[in-house]
Amino acid sequence: MSSEEISTLTVAKLKALCILNDLPTSGKKSELVERLLESGLSKKEVGLPQPEEERTVEQPAKETPKEESPREEIVLSLEDEDTLTPVVEKSVEKTETSSSMILDAEILDAEFADVEPKVLKTSVKKTVDADHARENPTTLLDMIRKPQVAAVLLAVVILGAGGYYYLDNQLDSFTADQLRYGDRMQYQISGDQNGLATFLATEGFVELVMDQIDTEDDICKISAEFGGSGSLEITEGGSSELVNEGGSKDRLGAVRVVGGMGAEWLSVENVNTNSLNPFRVNRHLSIGNICDIGAITASGTADLTSTTHTELRNQDTKSTQLEWGFDLPSPIGKYQGTTVSYGVGGLLGGIETLAPGLALMLQPVEIQELFANDLIDEGATGSNLGWDWRVLGIDELNGNPVWKIVATHHDIEAYCLGTATMNLWVESGNPWAAKQTVDVLISENQASKSGCSPTSQLLNDYVLPEGELELHHTFTKSSLQRGQKQLDLGLTYGSIPLANQLGPSSDELETWGDYDPHMPDDSTLRQHSFEDAIACFDSWPNTIAPGAANALENEGYIWRGTTKQTSSTVTQWNVSWVASDEQAGWVQFNLTGTPNAENCQYDKRGDLDSTAFNRDSIPKTLNITSLESRLTDASNYGVLTGDDRFFTTSGAYQDGIQVGYLIAVPGNDIGSLLSQIGDGGDGAVTLDMSKTWDEDGLTKQLNLLADAEEGRLIGWSFITSRV
Repeated sequence: MSSEEISTLTVAKLKALCILNDLPTSGKKSELVERLLESGLSKKEVGLPQPEEERTVEQPAKETPKEESPREEIVLSLEDEDTLTPVVEKSVEKTETSSSMILDAEILDAEFADVEPKVLKTSVKKTVDADHARENPTTLLDMIRKPQVAAVLLAVVILGAGGYYYLDNQLDSFTADQLRYGDRMQYQISGDQNGLATFLATEGFVELVMDQIDTEDDICKISAEFGGSGSLEITEGGSSELVNEGGSKDRLGAVRVVGGMGAEWLSVENVNTNSLNPFRVNRHLSIGNICDIGAITASGTADLTSTTHTELRNQDTKSTQLEWGFDLPSPIGKYQGTTVSYGVGGLLGGIETLAPGLALMLQPVEIQELFANDLIDEGATGSNLGWDWRVLGIDELNGNPVWKIVATHHDIEAYCLGTATMNLWVESGNPWAAKQTVDVLISENQASKSGCSPTSQLLNDYVLPEGELELHHTFTKSSLQRGQKQLDLGLTYGSIPLANQLGPSSDELETWGDYDPHMPDDSTLRQHSFEDAIACFDSWPNTIAPGAANALENEGYIWRGTTKQTSSTVTQWNVSWVASDEQAGWVQFNLTGTPNAENCQYDKRGDLDSTAFNRDSIPKTLNITSLESRLTDASNYGVLTGDDRFFTTSGAYQDGIQVGYLIAVPGNDIGSLLSQIGDGGDGAVTLDMSKTWDEDGLTKQLNLLADAEEGRLIGWSFITSRV
């Protein structure tokens, strides 16, 4: 259809034609015309201009038969969307006529009785002459001769504007819209507790909540009520993000990101921001074995921004950065933090590992992520990412028809972890849920229910701490802005790193788990290495640390060791050992020079609960100096260098940084670590760094974790607090 050809029919009449021909009624006027033409209707039937020769041929058919007296043809049109009522001319005698009589004459009678010419005249908003009206073959009279149209039209006449609402608001089935660079949706956060969302954590779940916050309070229960606003946005990257693409702009919109291996990738950047006001926190303290009934309440504000980078080609998460802060009165105080993870972890910890897709409830659901390309229609069902969903039917949201969908997380129920349910209201043209309610209850007590298998109970005990976790909230769209270019997910690009460029070579990995008492160190960045520290056990008499010395002489090993330089000449050490019979303990001491009886200054020691002994599960790893070399490379990990970070610009450690390693093997009570790093079948070895100090009235905490087998940065965090 030419852009200059405009149908003389209104949208309402075109939609009526679509109904007649079993076609969808959605879209603009031009789309309706195009759809009708494709279905086989002629240009005349859809109100488009005709070639002159076609009108000439058809003209005789319109001539008045000779036996009938000539009269002007009565043409009723749908061109006026406000009224269909014929207007009587002033020259006609003003006879009172009821509306029911008009309906009988105009709709129920297909044949017109003889009447005086020019009795009726079509009323239109826009002036259309009689000749033009006669050129439109699909008149109201043509349409009402079909019984199904007569029924529709009668409803339109009786209902008035309500009839047009019906035609305009029929909800078609659809598949999820793809995200575009520049998409943005703003939403409100609310709940059923006086209009506020609610959160509850008890017993062991409190530790998950307070993991990033250092407090001396023995909190056994914490709850919160909150509301506010949020936004979801797909960043539209500029050409500066494509500096390594050789001048190609094919992936314009993508954003560069450094992954855990230090390589640079092109990614889709998703930013979720929440501003919570009010934000009210209730804390319950333990008094002996009793959780105090009285709550300590503090009201303030909180802000949370989560930025996720999804790599284009493989569509895996390269990094997730969480910027968070809350401002509450003393004794809680003001906290700000940055937590960055590289492809692992999540706000739900081990629960999310066992039940993938559970994190979808923490922000408005991306429709395509949950429903893929499934058709959203009445009664449709499906399953994806652990969620079983079913379309309940058509509902109304802000005066517009939407599909209402219920989704339940079957893994949460199957593993007897609790229940997780979402109600979603979705609309065509919106890549996110327009409204979303979330109700979650996770509890280790669920495993005691009848119907839970022994395996489910075992998984429950393995993943969940004691206590309960509850979450109830509602997200509701307030505005939506769409971008132009669809995301480039699944497509490759010129600068994509090669697999052999990332991980360490086999020559760099050391096999030490079979015989060495500790992880190889050989560091030149620190004054003393682990080799120096372990030599102290040979320098001491047997009375100082007999358990540790005996264990290390008989196949035992150091499964956890930390060191920190406390002065220019002194390093502090704390090592935890395990013997082949799984007896375990720890020793703390200072090293002031070359290891000997004088320089190895014993401080204290203690026993530990039985710890798993499993040399066979210790993997090959890089030594600590190789890991340090990787992490101090500012070209790959520039975020770890600078003030309030781990390294100086010259590649040395900042003052006060504690360095340590941890061996996690099956049987240790650290299964979540294994699930994050490997498949859980073998052991894992990690390198960690940390520092805590006071500065300008603030307490600052710095932490880092790296995988010693792959040389991969797992994550880091920086937190400041003021009480």
